[in-house]
Amino acid sequence: MTRIKSLLSLALVPAAMMTITANAESTLKIQSPSTRNTLVRIEPEQRYLILPVEEAVPDSKIDVMVNGQRVKTFYIRLAEHNVDFTVPLDLAPFMGKGEIMLDVEAYEHYKPFHEKDALPGFQKPFCWEKATFSDTFDVTNTERYRPLYHHTPEYGWMNDPNGMFYKDGLWHLYFQYNPYGSKWQNMTWGHSTSKDLVHWEQQPNAIEPNDLGSIFSGSCVVDHNNTAGFGEGEVIALYTSAGKNQLQSFAYSSDNGQTFTNYNGNPVLVTPREARDPNMFWNPAINAWNMILAGAMDFEMHIFSSPDLKEWKYESSFGKGYGSQEGVWECPDLFPLKAPDGTTKWVLLSNLNPGGKFGGSATQYFVGDFDGHEFKSDYAKTDTIWMDYGKDHYAAVTWSDAPDNRRTAIAWMSNWEYANEVPTKQFRSANTLPRELSLFQAPDGLLKMASTPSPEVNLLRGEKKALGGATLNAGASKTYALPAFQGREIVLGYDLKGATKLEITLSNKAGERVVMEIDAKDLEFTMDRRYSGFNNFSTHFPAVTYAPLNRAEAKGTLRIFMDTSSMEVFDSEGRFAMTNLVFPEEPYTDLTIKAVDGKAKVKDLTIYTLDK
Repeated sequence: MTRIKSLLSLALVPAAMMTITANAESTLKIQSPSTRNTLVRIEPEQRYLILPVEEAVPDSKIDVMVNGQRVKTFYIRLAEHNVDFTVPLDLAPFMGKGEIMLDVEAYEHYKPFHEKDALPGFQKPFCWEKATFSDTFDVTNTERYRPLYHHTPEYGWMNDPNGMFYKDGLWHLYFQYNPYGSKWQNMTWGHSTSKDLVHWEQQPNAIEPNDLGSIFSGSCVVDHNNTAGFGEGEVIALYTSAGKNQLQSFAYSSDNGQTFTNYNGNPVLVTPREARDPNMFWNPAINAWNMILAGAMDFEMHIFSSPDLKEWKYESSFGKGYGSQEGVWECPDLFPLKAPDGTTKWVLLSNLNPGGKFGGSATQYFVGDFDGHEFKSDYAKTDTIWMDYGKDHYAAVTWSDAPDNRRTAIAWMSNWEYANEVPTKQFRSANTLPRELSLFQAPDGLLKMASTPSPEVNLLRGEKKALGGATLNAGASKTYALPAFQGREIVLGYDLKGATKLEITLSNKAGERVVMEIDAKDLEFTMDRRYSGFNNFSTHFPAVTYAPLNRAEAKGTLRIFMDTSSMEVFDSEGRFAMTNLVFPEEPYTDLTIKAVDGKAKVKDLTIYTLDK
């Protein structure tokens, strides 16, 4: 990749003109009318302008102009002193259409640069000295904490999963995406596809910000019966346009979700109070579409119906006084599941922030009945039931049109308390493993939702190490060496007595550790990540999380999934799930199992290596 060299003229020229030349093919011509505004004229022969980013500085606003007309706006933390990483600006859509110019608005953090060999008041263009042109962009992983087998963006920031659907053998996963940095900004629908839910290929961005605002969360459906009038099998998206207000917009795709065209009649739904994250589905009970929309600041969900996905009728609302009311309700989902007795019940997912059981973001849910018009919860208003009992499970939603009537979910694996500060830069954030959802009867008499890793996760298994079982007397422990590979699944069968605690510790030579505990008396599972590794980026990160076993006695099987920066633990039947990020300075190499307060039986222990 050719580094741009600065050919800085010191002659007094109008508006501080300078020319920076990468080579004979591509050039930047820079003018600075003021210390807060820079005009960058581009003469490109190569596809990408590679821009340097420094996370510690605030955003600059860039308007991309073609022949003096604005065609794109984005925000980026242009490097002032150091280059943390680079991101590409794709010039291909603008090349050959006229003069390309970047109108850069820098805010007050840009100080006038005074130097004897520079013009008075002119900002030294460090970022433009470090910029490059290229026909490719290198997405080779340079991050120590990038997961081995969880979905991540190739570069940039990611949060909520969006618009997921299955069609023609492909699972489509869209996500809230910032292609120009690793902190929240420039909300765009990024896009990845998979044939098996575990091997993902990132696609070009699907929906980009427009004049109605940024592209916030939403959903996609396959319009099998052409209700919207754009053709049978057309993929329809509803999303929140976040500009001056939050509005609901419509887009359609004729190429199976690769590209979308925004509907000329947008917005299709305007509400008097802030609402977002539309999630829609076909409901044969009313022969129409339903949509559930988050009444974010009212801590409730709104239900609508429509014959054509464009004209929406308000039906009812649910949530006032129910569950956790301590944070904004977001990213809803509503879907049917079979109960153990064969009847159909409905599950409403309500992601909220803050207000999670352990602080910050979390996913609560309600089981009840839905007739296409109104949702009625089986839970008391005071019941708060969590889908995952870790700190790092948020914005959980499910795929539409999943095969074999599966109800498959995925979530964002982070927490708004520290998501912008976790120790990665080239990319930021991953998704949880995909999970299958079902209902079971809990010991407290309530119907609850089971969450188990999707069967496709087993495709990641490599080397298998069966270690057998063990009986441990009180205070006794046994340590096993873990495979050197960082991606691992530990399957542990246990059978405990009423006074027993079983302690499971993952540790390394640096003394870092994650301590998990099964408490047979309280029927509870606990994970302590306070000493798991690097954690001083946020006071909210060190935490102990705990979950009910949802069993009458303390026996069962745990599945523990370890990746470079995460731990996901499941009861094998899905009676609980717990997701927590960890950032060890070096991989955990030892597994120690200890009996506390009584005799414990490890029925079997198997370790698999996991990798894509």
